[in-house]
Amino acid sequence: MRVVSGSRKGTPLKSLPGNLTRPTSDKVKESIFNMIGPYFDGGIAVELFGGSGSLSIESLSRGVDEAYIFEKNPKACSIIRENIEKCRFTDQVHVIRNDARNAVRAMPADIQIDLLFIDPPYAESKFYDLADAFAEAGMLSDGAIIICEHDKQLTLPDAYHDYQKTKNPIYGNSAISIYMK
Repeated sequence: MRVVSGSRKGTPLKSLPGNLTRPTSDKVKESIFNMIGPYFDGGIAVELFGGSGSLSIESLSRGVDEAYIFEKNPKACSIIRENIEKCRFTDQVHVIRNDARNAVRAMPADIQIDLLFIDPPYAESKFYDLADAFAEAGMLSDGAIIICEHDKQLTLPDAYHDYQKTKNPIYGNSAISIYMK
């Protein structure tokens, strides 16, 4: 696993050994960013279920200003911090060791999120509703994009709040659902 493009292109990233996390493959990551970017002029990314932090790191490498990564596993948080240091993004990333269900309450109240990544363990389909929680809290910018990675067998709703599903490609056993206003 590596940073696919941008200022830190080619930097190798670590992930937690074993099957506790499921890192997004480089191919899927590249496809996601080709659909939503591929590059950005600032903004804020939030990654729920951080794992290795690779989606936030990729966002920063492609021009996002700041990222918040939620991960409750302390070992995964250590890996995320290592990856952030290796990529020299320590001043731009907030690693929050907390359950993603608490993310709305844990975020600064006046934040406007531009990219919201939701990639929970595949068996936990209830976590995708966190998109509604962020929208209802008024934390998503008008141009925000919600990116959900999920099992291809799982069908997510056509909308979360005012954000409509615009794309739903499948890559092997994974699917990506992209939502925009």
